[in-house]
Amino acid sequence: MPSKPAYRIAILTSSDAGSRGERDDVSGRLLSTKAARIGTVVDTAILPDEPDLLDSQIRQWVGDQIDLVLSTGGTGLGPRDVMPEVTSRIIDREVPGMAEAMRHASLAYTPMGMLSRGLVGVSQKTLIINFPGSPKSIEQLWALVSPVIPHALDLIAGHTRHDS
Repeated sequence: MPSKPAYRIAILTSSDAGSRGERDDVSGRLLSTKAARIGTVVDTAILPDEPDLLDSQIRQWVGDQIDLVLSTGGTGLGPRDVMPEVTSRIIDREVPGMAEAMRHASLAYTPMGMLSRGLVGVSQKTLIINFPGSPKSIEQLWALVSPVIPHALDLIAGHTRHDS
């Protein structure tokens, strides 16, 4: 039986304060720790909430280099929350079911969950998932999406035959 692929993962934190070193990147580290359970975190970045910088970083990772990009931050309604817009201009196909499930699950904890605008989508061969910037939200949502991620990555890689 072939071994499971070693998924290559990158973590992107969108935070003005974090990029200036004024805030500890708790959310990025938490995502890295959780992601290490399903693959290898090969790169991380903390960038300001600047669309062109975020776009450039994700595009560097997309394709054959990285299988999964997990972002944290920039999904709310603040004037500098731009991660969904950046993700939207990069992805080829949206995966609305995952984003909808994340928002729905958030509502079990807080009505503010309906304000999250995070997207999930595929760009070339890379799955991109936007998480909120809150470590508490990441804890709550990781359990929901982590069982689905390996299957999604297998499908994106073209492994569509599944024996019973």
